[in-house]
Amino acid sequence: MTSNPNSLAARDVATLIHPYTNLEKHKESGPTIMARGDGVYVHDDSGKRYLEGMAGLWSTSLGFSEKRLIEAAVRQMEQLPTYHIFGGRSTEPSIELAEALLKIAPKSLSKVLFANSGSEANDQAAKLVWFYNNALGRPNKKRIIGRHRGYHGITVFSGSLTGLPHNHNAWDLPMGPVLRTDCPSHYLYGEPGESEAQFTDRLLKNLEELILREGPETIGAFIAEPVNGAGGVIVPPRDYFPRVQALLRQHDILMIADEVICGFGRTGQMFGCDTFGIEPDIMTVAKALSSAYLPISATLISAPIAEAITGLAGRLGNFAHGFTYAGHPVSSAVALETLKIYEERDIIGHVAEVGAHFQAKLRGFLDHPLVGEARGVGLIGALQLVTDKASRTVLPAAAGIGAMIQAAAMEKGLIVRASPDAVYFCPPLIITKAQVDELFSVVAEVLDIGLAEARRQGLLAADRQAAE
Repeated sequence: MTSNPNSLAARDVATLIHPYTNLEKHKESGPTIMARGDGVYVHDDSGKRYLEGMAGLWSTSLGFSEKRLIEAAVRQMEQLPTYHIFGGRSTEPSIELAEALLKIAPKSLSKVLFANSGSEANDQAAKLVWFYNNALGRPNKKRIIGRHRGYHGITVFSGSLTGLPHNHNAWDLPMGPVLRTDCPSHYLYGEPGESEAQFTDRLLKNLEELILREGPETIGAFIAEPVNGAGGVIVPPRDYFPRVQALLRQHDILMIADEVICGFGRTGQMFGCDTFGIEPDIMTVAKALSSAYLPISATLISAPIAEAITGLAGRLGNFAHGFTYAGHPVSSAVALETLKIYEERDIIGHVAEVGAHFQAKLRGFLDHPLVGEARGVGLIGALQLVTDKASRTVLPAAAGIGAMIQAAAMEKGLIVRASPDAVYFCPPLIITKAQVDELFSVVAEVLDIGLAEARRQGLLAADRQAAE
């Protein structure tokens, strides 16, 4: 693939460092170069078409050819291509976008602080927790509770909030005031014979014991995705978040809702907060805010937080935080147009309808010998791959079957994401029922490829029992 030194592939290998890529293998395999998009499909530079079953990076909600977003960017580029919002300056798109966000956000939120990525939005959420508690004269109330399998970004501190080992290994992370609590997956972490209600009771007990052991006077916030994305598409028990938030309020601990993946319709409602009964003190958004057409993110905060930090900034003479491109006029204009499309086309209603079909198709794989759990909500889901359904023993990483399934799907024109023991789906929100069927027809084929390999390696407990 990279033998021609003037090819795009060879030039890529010579110049680029790719995120989340085996860099050593990449020197030999080279890149798949995407050349154009069309609705829920992308095409590589050889002309091969792929159904993008992950919406890019959980993000391209309106697909890859939405002309209105392109036109919005061009209009703004012609009028005011760039400016900042430092020092009290502003632009019309950033103001209008902030207004539009607050109109649809949970009612607990009242101000918007823009940034460029989900990592930055979560990073500055943590800084705001610290600044807020300094404003209230509580210099020790700074630690933030994250969860195992949570994903909140990859900056130094958002990467520390992230609860995935591969984001910490050899990076000297986590660092800073981070605590960790349980992942709310009953399937993966429920004890033998433990009901989902008992599992939730145990998680709440563990969280309360953590708070009391560490001291509520030292804990500023709790951060969580309504549905864990990169950590496994974990859908929590229905009463999990209301009970967590009641406990946090009891100890004056802020709730940070990371809506970077769930926001703007992914779960079948505008925000995951709406789906799971969360009333956040801070909420972060990115990705589908602009359908990922341009980088933009935001951290939304409650009125009490806004008032406290405004007062402290006044006493200090400055709110010394911000990004050059925060509220960038072109990104803001595209995001504003994205929100208009969501409303005008009733994207939420579309997700509710197509999402029901998507979830039914997903759960249709529960009879497959390799699938232990099918989980999801709206237009996000996962299939848990196991060697033993009875004991819920997941596929071992060394078997390499998750990676095999992902590669086989791509060979057949479908892009999905796989961990060693699960396959994830997060298609553009505009996907149709027919395209959902197309997606899962390929999934059926590649699951059988994975099953054949699992049997070749002698991994399935049912096969071993049948042979005895």
